[in-house]
Amino acid sequence: MTPEDALAAAARDHVPVLLDEVVAALDMQDGDTVIDGTFGAGGYSRALLEATSCRVIGVDRDPDALAEAARWASLYGDRLRLVSGVFGALDETPKEGEQIDAVVLDIGVSSMQLDRAARGFSFLRDGALDMRMEQTGPSAADLVNGAEEAVLADILFQYGEERRSRALARAIVAAREDAPIETTAKLASVIAEASPPNHPGRAHPSTRTFQALRIAVNDELGELARGLAAAERVLSPGGRLAVVTFHSLEDRIVKRFFKSRSSDGGAGVSRYAPGPQERDPASFDILTRKPIEAGEDELARNPRARSARLRVARRTDAPARPFDPRGLGLPGLALEGLA
Repeated sequence: MTPEDALAAAARDHVPVLLDEVVAALDMQDGDTVIDGTFGAGGYSRALLEATSCRVIGVDRDPDALAEAARWASLYGDRLRLVSGVFGALDETPKEGEQIDAVVLDIGVSSMQLDRAARGFSFLRDGALDMRMEQTGPSAADLVNGAEEAVLADILFQYGEERRSRALARAIVAAREDAPIETTAKLASVIAEASPPNHPGRAHPSTRTFQALRIAVNDELGELARGLAAAERVLSPGGRLAVVTFHSLEDRIVKRFFKSRSSDGGAGVSRYAPGPQERDPASFDILTRKPIEAGEDELARNPRARSARLRVARRTDAPARPFDPRGLGLPGLALEGLA
């Protein structure tokens, strides 16, 4: 396969959401450098490279994503550099003296991961119950078959906002006593049997459970908090941070981070502190008072965009503040992992 064919295949496999809005929000100029912290199939990166004569550092934790991108990356020469790693450490990716003018993060799972049964992310495709983005460490099957019932219930409730978390955790534990739950189809069947009849138009009963397990396996919310702090450290004054989220837990973290770093949020002043307090200077100016959502045309083309939210902020020249995840709205399980 030629690089051109590989590039065309990548464009077919994944349709990035809010693409035009992200490109406009970052406002890249010739010679700028952007970190695409969740590279995936490279949709944002390609659009940015084609819009201006900029440079992109593409970061991803999924070895499959980087291997596939390597088949077409040469088409952009030295303007595209691929880096294996998590976006919580994206401030470690620039070369010495390299100025970073923008960071873009597309949180969650990519279409490539969802659509491939072998990766085990989706209940719509039967495959091994895996869900590991980095393809190392404990899998979703390890978690489902090894965690105590109370731990499973906490995961489903805190990461999936699943109101029936205790009943579903109890059903999972009962099912695994007969035989290990090793496939997505088996887990989806256990959840369906333990759930009320599903009505047309409602989400599949496994939706929240699969979301919760994926977040837990990959420490997605902890990684998001670290990624926001890393972007704050690495961005040059005037640089822009654009973050696309797909559910309320993610969006709440981004919203609170931006507010805590802006003049509107008090920039680090504790509301519990007695008496007048000196404010830390704001490290970000918020550019989106309300999140940007997909329009009707995009929703018709790409239904997966229905839950996408884009928030954007511009870096000031104030020093980056120490990383403190408290107050960002992370669930207790995520905060324990960051302690």
